[in-house]
Amino acid sequence: MEIFRNDDHEGFYDELIDEKGIPRPGVELLVEKINSLPEGDLVLRQKAAEALLLKMGITFNVYGQNEGAEKIFPFDLIPRIIPSNEWEQIEAGLKQRIFALNEFIQDVYNDKKILKDKIVPEDLIFSSRTYRKECEGFTPPRGIWCHVTGTDLVRGGDGCFYVLEDNLRCPSGVSYVLENRQVLKRTFPQLFEESQVRQVDDYPGKLLQMLEYLAPDEIQSPTIGILTPGMYNSAYFEHSFLSQQMGVELVEGRDLVVSDGFVYMLTTRGLKRIDVLYRRIDDDFIDPAVFRPDSLLGVKGLIDVYKKGRIAMANAPGTGIADDKVIYAYVPEIIKYYTGEEPILPNVPTYICREEKDRAYVLDHLEELVVKAANESGGYGMLIGPHSTKAEREQFARLITDNPRNYIAQPTLSLSRVPTIVGNRIEGRHVDLRPYILFGKDIYVQPGGLTRVALKKGSLVVNSSQGGGSKDTWVLLPHQS
Repeated sequence: MEIFRNDDHEGFYDELIDEKGIPRPGVELLVEKINSLPEGDLVLRQKAAEALLLKMGITFNVYGQNEGAEKIFPFDLIPRIIPSNEWEQIEAGLKQRIFALNEFIQDVYNDKKILKDKIVPEDLIFSSRTYRKECEGFTPPRGIWCHVTGTDLVRGGDGCFYVLEDNLRCPSGVSYVLENRQVLKRTFPQLFEESQVRQVDDYPGKLLQMLEYLAPDEIQSPTIGILTPGMYNSAYFEHSFLSQQMGVELVEGRDLVVSDGFVYMLTTRGLKRIDVLYRRIDDDFIDPAVFRPDSLLGVKGLIDVYKKGRIAMANAPGTGIADDKVIYAYVPEIIKYYTGEEPILPNVPTYICREEKDRAYVLDHLEELVVKAANESGGYGMLIGPHSTKAEREQFARLITDNPRNYIAQPTLSLSRVPTIVGNRIEGRHVDLRPYILFGKDIYVQPGGLTRVALKKGSLVVNSSQGGGSKDTWVLLPHQS
């Protein structure tokens, strides 16, 4: 059965088949394999994969949903393939970007050279909701702030990858990358073997190495904990999964106590000192003595211990300043400032609403643009102009006028599409890509990352909380691309 045909791409870049109906470099084996399957076989394999995910308990929580806390994370069986030459550029670009962002965070909390040199406007930093005055004059262990980053990339209509946004606080989703790979290996074992795909399974080991690297030198065998908000958090599956994979403690704030200037975990055998915390709690909730006094999720006194160098934390408090969506617009200049190089991965063109000229353009072209609030995530606080109503555009015009600092706007991107199983058919669906970057002794980029799929026809919103799903991402070894 000929499943992949030269269908109308509707003007979008298709990552598997080019506009002449020819498989792109590196995907020929996948296309040949799926086209050779008997009628209905692919749909049966998709259902078997979903049953396997259910059995494995690959779930996430959706806030505000009444039908039950947990949902199976939607998954599509047709993998997304990235040839090695494309991946090399992505990897180099991400390493360059994360290095520069780490330098930027260190600088804005200390010498503030980039502000004095007027590369980034000073008032933007100090008016950001994610700037933490408590971090001024502080350098974290090893000088690293952003230990775990999930950077969202999109491929435009020109076939090139662009950075859509940086997530430097508590980026989630890597557990789905690891579980998706297990499901694909079981569903297409021969195809996977023949395709020569770079492995992703060593991520927990790399994460553990990075966390151990942060511990004080005198501690030979550090005790590491993952600090979770608890089972009702949308990423709790991931917290428990990584804890189990790394063999480290999974703790909530109520399990920890500060005593004698150190952080201890309460155990049945008494107190046990914690040396490194991989925290999956936002800054606001991490220490009620410093940030939100009503937080029940954090640990009172934790920041004081941290500042004295008696515990390491990943990611460091204060990293959110570098993923403010308005600061994002300045990242190309930030890269040039700290590295002396041109950015390898370009940003999406961005209008900054605090700038009068940009704001006037945005207000006149709301029906064409995507408008984003500076510190929202998960696809919230966003206007997608071409799909918006007049009332929604009027509401955003008021929001922008009342608080221009809080908004940016970007052209509506024609995101690339990947063939996806929809019912009993295959249709193109828009995708993005979130590679995960670890910054320890060196910078490591997990090959591939999380491909998120907008499962609703025509939708550009890929977030799981808004109906998105995921695919396995195959980065091919050089001789296979």
